[in-house]
Amino acid sequence: MTELLDSLLRGAAVTARFSRDATLQGMLDFEAALAAAEAEAGLIPAAAVAPIAAAARAGNLDWPALRDAAAGAGNLAIPLVKQLTARVKALDADAARFVHWGATSQDAIDTGLILQVRGALDDLGADLDGLIAELAVQVRQHRATVMIGRTWLQHALPITFGLKLAGTLDSLLRARADLANVRGQVLCAQFGGAAGTLASLGTQGPVVAAALARHLGLSEAVTPWHGQRDRIVRVGSWAASLTGSLGKFARDTAMLTQTEVGEIAEASGPGRGGSSTMPHKRNPVGCAAMLAAATRTPQLAATLFVAMQQDHERGLGTWHAEWETLPELLMLCGGALATARTLVQDWTVDTARMRANLDITHGLIMAEAVTMALGETMGRLEAHRRVEAHCRSALAQHRPLLDILREDDDITRSLGIATLERLTDPQHYLGAAETFVGRVLALADAAVAPSQPGRKST
Repeated sequence: MTELLDSLLRGAAVTARFSRDATLQGMLDFEAALAAAEAEAGLIPAAAVAPIAAAARAGNLDWPALRDAAAGAGNLAIPLVKQLTARVKALDADAARFVHWGATSQDAIDTGLILQVRGALDDLGADLDGLIAELAVQVRQHRATVMIGRTWLQHALPITFGLKLAGTLDSLLRARADLANVRGQVLCAQFGGAAGTLASLGTQGPVVAAALARHLGLSEAVTPWHGQRDRIVRVGSWAASLTGSLGKFARDTAMLTQTEVGEIAEASGPGRGGSSTMPHKRNPVGCAAMLAAATRTPQLAATLFVAMQQDHERGLGTWHAEWETLPELLMLCGGALATARTLVQDWTVDTARMRANLDITHGLIMAEAVTMALGETMGRLEAHRRVEAHCRSALAQHRPLLDILREDDDITRSLGIATLERLTDPQHYLGAAETFVGRVLALADAAVAPSQPGRKST
């Protein structure tokens, strides 16, 4: 079932980082690097390194046998080491004696996972940069496109589409900055031996740990982290937060695609966004996929937090709970990122519909602007009372608010007809929207140089 939905929910490069072969290769890379590090320290013969490295290829393993043996062993590393040892023995019987020397299963599994996470973060970072660039283009294009802002799902005040997108862009820029911190804290080797002391390596344990990290291109941990799972949680929390931001973006976008709103449309085409029964449908399938990811990731992140409660030096069940949870979280995040980028690249923005929707309430959305201006002469409370009463009249009579206001001699005397007309024009009540947009674009320019692909607007 899972693979059948990959293209919808996990259709990104990051998914390949957690394939069967990638998972096995991560552990095998640990074993090869361990042998090289221990040979450098004089703990195993230098001649053992090449046979171990040669055998340490996922394609050399019988993965169905590994799968079946994992149930009895409690993890994949134990049967993997047995198969690897047999493969090495076929090449060099003496070298086979030094496979997995002084290590424990969790060293191979954790470090292998970190190698996979490193690749996943590379992919996520690249997709994030791409989405930031795409959004920056859209923010620039629509920084002056006036639309209605909505609070509690109701018309509130005029905003710009550029400002709306800038909010998402700002969130993504924070995620980008956080990614650098996550990488610095998380991408380190896990090597502690049976109980975190590396006693099996005598005095050479720290030397081997440092060399192992170097061979794998990872940082060296200050202490082994068998039982300290905050690194796993940091990765998962970052991905869940980013996916949540994408979910917010998807929710807003989906509501703007509603037939009655019609301000945005997802790309359409044969087989995309249709219905099995209704030929006219143009469903926001990209938004649906992003929302599905954003709905699932909080629970996955919560599992990682619960799994922090490890038992002493090696967790019973809590460690095991991470194995599928973190990869799934990262794959969902990657799928949502890729979908968001495609969505922004290919959507149609109907600026005329945005302008038309501003007028649905016949000027009522400008009541605050009139109240603020009127309050300077008659006081805020009295201005609010009077404008509110005129809003009720406009609604009851189905007339524009401006027409009702013109009939109030006190208001026209205080403000004048020309000022009233200006105050009821949404274009003139955007506040600091342009300033806020400019700030976000400046941050985006400093982070990622945006591309300039073509866009469709009507």
